[in-house]
Amino acid sequence: MSSAYTQSLNKLIDELAKLPGIGTKTAERLAFHILKTEKSEALALADAIGKLKSSIRQCKQCHNLSEGDLCSVCSDAKRDKSIICVVEQFRDLISLEKTGLCKWIYHVLGGHIAPLEGVEPQDLTIEHLLTRLRAGKVSEVVMATNPTVEGDGTALYLSSLIKPMGVKVTRLARGLPGGSQIEFASGAILTDAILGRSELE
Repeated sequence: MSSAYTQSLNKLIDELAKLPGIGTKTAERLAFHILKTEKSEALALADAIGKLKSSIRQCKQCHNLSEGDLCSVCSDAKRDKSIICVVEQFRDLISLEKTGLCKWIYHVLGGHIAPLEGVEPQDLTIEHLLTRLRAGKVSEVVMATNPTVEGDGTALYLSSLIKPMGVKVTRLARGLPGGSQIEFASGAILTDAILGRSELE
């Protein structure tokens, strides 16, 4: 960092530069913007970050982000609790919810199975999903893992565990191009994928 900056300014630039997609130049611009704003605005930003880290936790039922024991989806009485949609990350859940078509509940795996990356089934929330299914109230599981090699492999692995339980397993239709990420798909593509989901073989 520049020796022309104060120690606290250098520290802020260093921390901002650690954010994804933020280089040193952008970090410097953000730091100077924060420096120029009213003290109350800067402290409000710091307070929001602090509250985010202290109050956000995982929903005890689906592992979505929540500020209580249950997230807003799981606590919604209007949801069809006979259908569970399985996603890799909570960002995928948010993308699907934005379509306005999803009236089901979810289960967030926390990633996908990727042995080469050191991610095994036991590293995900798979056992908790199976526990939910053993309760016998679910008739369909929608696989909404990403259409990648790892996402497809995870979906097939889960299907092999779920089908013997007598639960229907479907997969989002291939309106989603292979190798893409759900969180970056447009609403129209996700709509086609949701409406055209098919049973997983």
